[in-house]
Amino acid sequence: MKILVINGPNLNMLGIREKHIYGNRDYNALVSFCKECGEKEGVDVDCFQSNHEGAIVDAIQEAYDVYDGIVINPAAYTHTSVAILDAVKAVSIPTVEVHLSDVDSREEFRKISYVRQACIATFYGYGFDGYLMAIQALKKHSTETKQGV
Repeated sequence: MKILVINGPNLNMLGIREKHIYGNRDYNALVSFCKECGEKEGVDVDCFQSNHEGAIVDAIQEAYDVYDGIVINPAAYTHTSVAILDAVKAVSIPTVEVHLSDVDSREEFRKISYVRQACIATFYGYGFDGYLMAIQALKKHSTETKQGV
């Protein structure tokens, strides 16, 4: 199984930005964590990050027929991007939404997620562990789909 982890704008600034919300670990630590989780779960994991909506849409489209699942943290685009939602819907790759922080306990606008409409699950407020949960959810979904559950 191959999974693409997509991270949106400002996640490359982890460890620098709003440490009281996002913690001290940097983006490289997140990438390492995701790859280690993949190894632990027997899944190949590739990571992609961009601050540009179109690049994220391109990455989703390029995942078609390459990846079995997508983990996406659209970051600020969560609340604004119909384009990312449409890309996820277009490729029909099982996708799980992740957010490091508990978006429901933050500003009101963060409770709105466009991409969630096309996702099989969402994990938020678990920090880096949300990515592990997403990988496990995709692995379980793949197994159940193959078994016809």
